[in-house]
Amino acid sequence: MSTNNSSAHILQVSQADFDVEVLRAALPVLVAFLADWSQPCRVLSPVLERIAAMCADRLKVVAVNADDNPELSLWYNIQSVPTLLCFSAGRLIGSIVGTATEGAILARFEGLVTPPDRHSPRDSKEGSDV
Repeated sequence: MSTNNSSAHILQVSQADFDVEVLRAALPVLVAFLADWSQPCRVLSPVLERIAAMCADRLKVVAVNADDNPELSLWYNIQSVPTLLCFSAGRLIGSIVGTATEGAILARFEGLVTPPDRHSPRDSKEGSDV
């Protein structure tokens, strides 16, 4: 994914609008720190696009060009691209460094991004003491 091109489901965010688009967002936000030159970022692009489309009503997906936003990269200690950070109610709740499959991303942030037709095994234990 070119971090300069717009995507149908992924909003491009910079330091100037990070606070509004990520930290004050009504939905949980998956932030992808990417770089145009990175092959792993290009590999991750279609995965992020699918997640953004599938979870649009439950999760906002944004991209940050790490090279163009060095202060954000420093603030969140981005040492490698791609890096995914997940925020909820303005708080960082998890991260993934490097490429990941759709399933791995959904599993990591389960509860925030689980599609409605997918249920966690824990859902069937309702009422148990486990």
